Amino acid sequence: MISLSTSAFYERATRQVGTLRAEAEKLQEQMGTGQRLSRSSDDPVAAARLRTLARTERLTEIDQSNSDVASNDLALTDDALGSLANLVIRAQELATHAASETLSTEQRASIATEIENLQDAALLIANGRNSAGHALFGGQATGAAYETGPGGIAYIGTASKDAADLGDGQSVIPGLTGPEVFAFEVDGTPTDFFAVLGELATGLRAGVDQTGASRTALDGLAAGLEKVTTAQTVVGARMGWIEVMNDRRTTASERVADEQLAVGGADPAETMIRLQEVTTVLEASQASFVRLAGLSLFDMMR
Repeated sequence: MISLSTSAFYERATRQVGTLRAEAEKLQEQMGTGQRLSRSSDDPVAAARLRTLARTERLTEIDQSNSDVASNDLALTDDALGSLANLVIRAQELATHAASETLSTEQRASIATEIENLQDAALLIANGRNSAGHALFGGQATGAAYETGPGGIAYIGTASKDAADLGDGQSVIPGLTGPEVFAFEVDGTPTDFFAVLGELATGLRAGVDQTGASRTALDGLAAGLEKVTTAQTVVGARMGWIEVMNDRRTTASERVADEQLAVGGADPAETMIRLQEVTTVLEASQASFVRLAGLSLFDMMR
């Protein structure tokens, strides 16, 4: 005959109920979080893989942030190039009009004033700011890209711009320097928009060979517009590359999410069924304990 003390009975019953309650709480937590691992000891191998995937996610977030900044800066650059192209086209219209030999001195002076206004507008475009508040066309410079000095308007930015890391060993240069947009050659002679516009305005006010000054400016403006068009193509290609990398990153993130679910995710249906089973056993154990504890024979088994 097996003798069972009251204390042993209570201890065993308490242990069984506690174990069932702990499992039920764990299953409820899994239902709430969607994760089957609450600590690394639950599955060390799976936990290690989940940590690796989490690091991958964090790196992806950094890459996405870099991509967003680069995309914004390139969009600002593209807008500025569009404005510059419109400005050059207007300057071409004025230069063509100024080439007419029938214009009066006053009319040419009026055109010269508008050309000077266009030069000021071009300087404003050149000294635009990127998303960080730095020079849009200044390379790595934080201040202005161009400044007006005794010799005219000159570039004071850096010679290049650092590339932005997009992840997977890929990068993109998120902008253009001033010379890549505003500087060009006419018949092998280096010049830029500011010089062309300035010389045109000066020539129209001088009263000497205004027609020749206008035709010279038209050659420079044509070369400059071609430079702007090329710059727009470059910027468009870089924006397209960022979109490609964003698509790759999205696909990779989806794969990571799927693997995280497969490695550490809790199946809702399976977890619910298991929770119901444990809850049923727990309720039955508690009810059995109450009934057994109330039997009169139980008091005699000491």
